[in-house]
Amino acid sequence: MAVILVVDDDPHIRQLISLYLSNSHFDVIEANNGFEAIEKLEQESIDLAIVDIMMPKMDGISLTKEIREFYKIPILMVTAKGASQDKVKGFEAGTDDYLVKPFDPIELILRVRALLKRYNVLAEKRNKVGSIEVDLDRLTVSNGEQTVELKRKECELLFELSHEPGRIFTRTQLVEKIWGFDYEGDERTVDVHIKRLREKLSSFEEIKITTVRGLGYRLEDVS
Repeated sequence: MAVILVVDDDPHIRQLISLYLSNSHFDVIEANNGFEAIEKLEQESIDLAIVDIMMPKMDGISLTKEIREFYKIPILMVTAKGASQDKVKGFEAGTDDYLVKPFDPIELILRVRALLKRYNVLAEKRNKVGSIEVDLDRLTVSNGEQTVELKRKECELLFELSHEPGRIFTRTQLVEKIWGFDYEGDERTVDVHIKRLREKLSSFEEIKITTVRGLGYRLEDVS
């Protein structure tokens, strides 16, 4: 369940947003100013922050910049009606989306879900290929009879391949998806992880990772 940080100096607004989120099965943590929000971020695992732009001590713009510097989480900024300049400042500071007061609770939930999906927070953590299940939370691959533990990047790589069996993934695509766009290492790291995966998957007859010469890799369901 995703954890949402709600930052607003108005307790009534905080309670209202928290109620909407709780009713949609999100866990909610509240903060009444930017400094308290930073403390919560340091103490808790937060998946998304809803930040009011007008707050004492530290406004929403400053808080957004602070969050962006240290955390890779989606930020939804709440602005006053007609404050277009605030929206511009918000996007320049790094917010992902904004919501104008007063807002429809349905719109709030839709925007939260869209941002979480964009950041893959609500993404499915298990993929199945025939009888094979890849579990990102447990870092395992299993066929129901045997389970093999994987390292984080190995599991993420297998998970990506298993998401679309038969599709050819280039090394560049896999590097960007698993290691990120700013990865400065060599694409050969994909080859190294594929080799290790093949060794660990050798006891599974249901799937295999094949090399497509000159293109990349694909996972095949051979069950």
